[in-house]
Amino acid sequence: MSEEYGSDYITITDEEGNEFELEHLDTLEYKDELYMSFLPADLGEQENPEMIILKVIEENGEEIFSTLDSDEELQEVYEKFMEQLFEEDQEEV
Repeated sequence: MSEEYGSDYITITDEEGNEFELEHLDTLEYKDELYMSFLPADLGEQENPEMIILKVIEENGEEIFSTLDSDEELQEVYEKFMEQLFEEDQEEV
């Protein structure tokens, strides 16, 4: 879906079969890996929602989402997403 029509939403299913709807925020290629950031679609009144970062991996010829391998990887990728976000904000000013 094009950004001019609004946000992109996806539904993912966890290992226990629970479904979650997420709003896609951004995509980042870093260290030859592809990462996507999301917010829960049902934020309601949350003031500080937590960003969800998932890695896109290929399994059996199909792209799937995976959690990150370590807290260090998560922190590093989170910082790259923040840098990218602030760069975009600076370009708009």
